[in-house]
Amino acid sequence: MPDQDQTGSRPPETAAGDDPRAHIGDLLSGAWKFSALHAFVDLRCADHLEDGPLTVGELAVRCQADPGALARLMRTAAALRLVTTVAPATYALAEAGTLLRANGVDSMRPGVVVMGEPVSWEAMGALAGTVRTGRSPIAAAHGSLYEYYRHRPALLRAFEEWMTTRSRAFADGLAAVHDFTGVRTVADIGGGNGTVLAAVLEAHPETTGLLFELDHVLPGAKEYLTARGVVERCDLVAGDFFTAVPAGADAYLLANVVHNWDDEDALRILRAVRAAMTGRSRALFLDYLLPDDDRPHFGKFLDMRMLALFGGGRERTRSEYLALLDRAGLRADLVTDLPAGAGLIQASRLPD
Repeated sequence: MPDQDQTGSRPPETAAGDDPRAHIGDLLSGAWKFSALHAFVDLRCADHLEDGPLTVGELAVRCQADPGALARLMRTAAALRLVTTVAPATYALAEAGTLLRANGVDSMRPGVVVMGEPVSWEAMGALAGTVRTGRSPIAAAHGSLYEYYRHRPALLRAFEEWMTTRSRAFADGLAAVHDFTGVRTVADIGGGNGTVLAAVLEAHPETTGLLFELDHVLPGAKEYLTARGVVERCDLVAGDFFTAVPAGADAYLLANVVHNWDDEDALRILRAVRAAMTGRSRALFLDYLLPDDDRPHFGKFLDMRMLALFGGGRERTRSEYLALLDRAGLRADLVTDLPAGAGLIQASRLPD
């Protein structure tokens, strides 16, 4: 097994006998694999199998599906390690499949729902047009992906659930590696429902939090922070991070925020944060940091989704990210690699 680099990405396989046609074939099959995954989720197969194995016939009744077609899907689902074959035409949920239950802990089902939603799927298929124009068809038609979601409550709910699941990995990494000694107040800027902030507050009982978000996000955040048992130690403040953010916090946290915006909009956010910082404040940025070389990296593939759906949003290499901070008047003091290619940058305010 090849060694992993510090970002958790694997170096490319370059065995002498590799067939480039097989490589392209594997890339082609990616869309087919996702289609099977999406059908498995849409038919709620994981939920139906939650209580134990079922035959294809039994599962077809529960899914209201054609038995012959479902048998072919389940055969593929077994190849994708979502289920295991326990008897002829009988399947049980595999460990990976448990992550696709609607009510499962850390369910990844919302991510499949969001990525397989027709407009998102069409935008990915139109990536060449976006590369030609530099503008996402969703942004062109709806202003932004977030505006599109806001008018579709069920889809918005799935998106928010998926962001919560994704944020847990960032939250666990931050709580495990960063030293919050001396930090009394953490301001989570654009923190969604507060997943990352809650992890910090749980790990550091002496610390209080401030969640800064759009007004319509705060009711859901209050519910989530209450369920996590930290709402009494957290102020919820509505506002626009393009304009100004609350001043005077010891730490400013931006997790999965900067990558949503092009450089000019990102600079507006960063400068608003800098203006709010004191000389003792620190800023903490959690995002994927891409390697500058050709190594495979999850963030490079995510960047294609950002391009297709957001247009301006983008993943950045470490050097690009640090250059952006410098333009905003922030100095990167420490860069820490987190699992799966994510990175934590601690920055301070450069003098005027």
